[in-house]
Amino acid sequence: MPVIAIAIVASNGVIGDGTRQPFEYAEDWARYKQVTRGHPMIMGRRTFEAIGRWLPGRTTIVITSHPERIDLPTDGRATGHAVTSLEEALALARSLDDTVFVAGGGGVYAEAMAQVDELDLTEVHRPAEGEVHFPPIDPTVWRETRRDPRGEFDFVGYERIVSLPSTQ
Repeated sequence: MPVIAIAIVASNGVIGDGTRQPFEYAEDWARYKQVTRGHPMIMGRRTFEAIGRWLPGRTTIVITSHPERIDLPTDGRATGHAVTSLEEALALARSLDDTVFVAGGGGVYAEAMAQVDELDLTEVHRPAEGEVHFPPIDPTVWRETRRDPRGEFDFVGYERIVSLPSTQ
């Protein structure tokens, strides 16, 4: 049952400025939709708010200290939940499907990394401005398993080769 962190990451590790990601590529977004469709996605409240809507065809689990403030979807096109912790989000996601995606932001990635089995990254070949970073990819912990060059960026997969102690 893999837990996969999925992100678009600048060459300097930046994934956003706190309200939005620095890059928008149609091919990346199309791939993101295709890869995550049908699977639960875990994200923080700010990432959810940056997306601005519930994504159809998948279950979104939002981590927030105030789940009662999250308006859950009612149109039947998407499913959503609001929970107060990563532990609760992972338990819910694992009860729904065999594959779970962690979709940001920076704090959620950092907290989840000890439990992530794979990385599915869009690595952009230039730096970006922003204060939100993806956790560093330690080559003693992660092994690159695929790389698909696409011009300005590559689609890259990694698998964990060393287990880390859980931070929970």
